[in-house]
Amino acid sequence: MALALLFIIFLFPTLSSAAGNIYNVVNFGARSDGRTDSSAALLKAWNAACATAGKSTIYIPAGRFFVGRPVVFSGNYCKCRGITVRLLGSLVAPSDYRAIGNSVIWLSFEFVSGVTFSGGTLDGQGAGLWACKRSGDGGCPGGATSLGFTNSKNIVINGVTSLNSASPNTDGIHVQLSTGVTIYKANIATGDDCISIGAGTSNLWIENISCGPGHGISIGSLGKDSNEPGVHNVTVTTATFTGTENGVRIKSWGRPSNGFVQRVLFQHITMINVQNPIIIDQNYCPDNNGCPGQVSGVRISDVTYQDIHGSSATQVAVKFDCSSRYPCSKIRLQDVKLTYNNQPATSSCNHAGGSTYGLVVPRSCL
Repeated sequence: MALALLFIIFLFPTLSSAAGNIYNVVNFGARSDGRTDSSAALLKAWNAACATAGKSTIYIPAGRFFVGRPVVFSGNYCKCRGITVRLLGSLVAPSDYRAIGNSVIWLSFEFVSGVTFSGGTLDGQGAGLWACKRSGDGGCPGGATSLGFTNSKNIVINGVTSLNSASPNTDGIHVQLSTGVTIYKANIATGDDCISIGAGTSNLWIENISCGPGHGISIGSLGKDSNEPGVHNVTVTTATFTGTENGVRIKSWGRPSNGFVQRVLFQHITMINVQNPIIIDQNYCPDNNGCPGQVSGVRISDVTYQDIHGSSATQVAVKFDCSSRYPCSKIRLQDVKLTYNNQPATSSCNHAGGSTYGLVVPRSCL
């Protein structure tokens, strides 16, 4: 029976089932040899799913599918009420970093609703670009983020592994201008943020995440533009950070903005040798360009850190460096225990107010 079903799937581009239509990318020209460019096949499968009423699944079987150029999956004309991208194998970026290095996002979903991206591995093959940047010779492109969702709602990312990102300074998953996004059971190793949360994000749920190496999970950077939407209703729960530069971070540019961060919960988190386990940085000003002498206009309030424990790689494990014009408010620390070299760590606060509950180590500076 299994062989007959397999034969039918490969014989027809579309298979109807109780779960909706199933579109196998192999039947649109994709090949699992790791060499044949499957970019066009992925878009053909996406367009076919979008044109179908009801629910659809884009099925990517086991194997290594080479995606040799940036792909934009647009939901502007989708009739489908929900699309699941079911990845069993790997999507592989070009090893030649010049192919996609100047693109912002390798696999981009824009203006989509009700999309689930489930399983598999995203292999950015970033070693070449990493070597270029380490050489210091210049001329290296910025590199592309592996997976991004923009202007989207009701999104689920489940069981995805992101590795070998296209640059040492590339986020694993980036979400912005989107609502109702769920990222679940992801294992991310990258050169920048494992997950970055941009302006205009709301109702975001992140659960069961393994991050490292990388820069942690970051809200921001925000406030680069003077007029931008805020971030609110974000939950990060059940996560492990191993050897990362940051754990959970909120970051904003040190210059005027009407942005905000509200109602954020970080809970049930393990830190293993993390440089900045808990950090709010509202004085972000890379290369001292465009912001020296200014203060952040981003308002941060109602942020809770609950059941966070483990080890810090630096003595200051909790750092709240907030805006002097709009101090952080309603910051809550509950049942936090972070050590440095098997001793209690320390905390640092500037322009931050809040409260503590239960055992909190290091001693709170709020």
